Amino acid sequence: MDLDQVRVIPEEGWQDGPPHELFKQMRGTCPVHWSDGIPAYPSEAGYWSVTRAEDVEAVSRDWETYSSASGITVVSDAVIPVELISAMFIGMDPPKHDRLKNLFQRGFTPKRIGEHEEKIRAITVDVLDRLDGRERCDLVGEVAQPVVSRVIGSFMGIPPEDDEPWATLLNSLVGFGDPDLNPNGTETIMENQVPLIFDRCRVLIEERRIKPTDDLTSLLVHAEIDGNGLEEHEIVMGFFLLMAAGNDSTKATYCSAMRALMEHPDQRHLLLEEPELIPSAVEESLRMFPAFSHFRRTATKDTELNGMKIRKGDKVVMWYPSSNRDEETYEDPDRFDVTRNPDHQAFGGGGRHFCLGSALARLELRILIEETLKRFPATALDGTPAYAVSPFANQLKSLPVRLHG
Repeated sequence: MDLDQVRVIPEEGWQDGPPHELFKQMRGTCPVHWSDGIPAYPSEAGYWSVTRAEDVEAVSRDWETYSSASGITVVSDAVIPVELISAMFIGMDPPKHDRLKNLFQRGFTPKRIGEHEEKIRAITVDVLDRLDGRERCDLVGEVAQPVVSRVIGSFMGIPPEDDEPWATLLNSLVGFGDPDLNPNGTETIMENQVPLIFDRCRVLIEERRIKPTDDLTSLLVHAEIDGNGLEEHEIVMGFFLLMAAGNDSTKATYCSAMRALMEHPDQRHLLLEEPELIPSAVEESLRMFPAFSHFRRTATKDTELNGMKIRKGDKVVMWYPSSNRDEETYEDPDRFDVTRNPDHQAFGGGGRHFCLGSALARLELRILIEETLKRFPATALDGTPAYAVSPFANQLKSLPVRLHG
């Protein structure tokens, strides 16, 4: 394959998930690779693809050279304007990033998250109870989605009856590019979905202004940075960030993990015999199936990365499905091994933007896998799983199974 002519994200390359063979070739021959455009988004500029773990970590930690304030995905203005993305702390650089992120840090410590274990388990068991007497289901829509929606909804103060409409809205935004998640086309996101998010959030904001609560939405509404409250669009986009991450990250990795366990019965047998290995299986699933395929930075000055000269203003895209299968970091990286218990970059490559919700995601994943295996130890695939066709959301949109093998 002539890598000079390759672009990482033509849509046909993501029909069956990330293009792992392409990433493998790039890691071996051109680990920092230039693509001169994006076919589906002709207005978007070219970009550098960073595919090795060491280089992803270098970019992640050097926020002064690689900025988050000009867009965080390879496709930027073509989906959501950069000024809205930059209202979220994930789209900011220090010092404002640090001050805003620290507002939430105390609510996401491992100790605080651990206090929610009983509630998260009850949510999971309740959802699995709905499958009693069933022979078949779709693990994406009937298990993962309702569990993660209710968990993040409870953190944000969203009533249960609003879980499904919020999930539909968020899935369309995070899964941009997929025709099922965006039946009217990605170009309608700014016309339809974004205004709807603002309309719904305005109601919540007004409620919290009048009557503060102890949920994270109220924390956003009443937050102050340097003595000033957040502007409306900053509150809305902060809400969107927490809701989107909570909805998609755990759902994506849980479903891919369950698929892997069904396709590798020896690994499932290990977990059934030794459930204490489930936390290790969680880490291996995060390594092999990161929920988000990439995040992006923008070079603030001319620089060099792994021998390639990067110009000021260039997009620099970190591909986690590639860095998490780097042969220089992992032995036999394409093998699913629940005993591996690896370090990985599913939550970012380190530095300021390491995922705020990593402890919550790990807890949810552990409980979901524990309870699913306990209730349905012999699940089997019942059709062809379908991926979201998106260069950002690395997730299955359908996983049909037989519950009892």
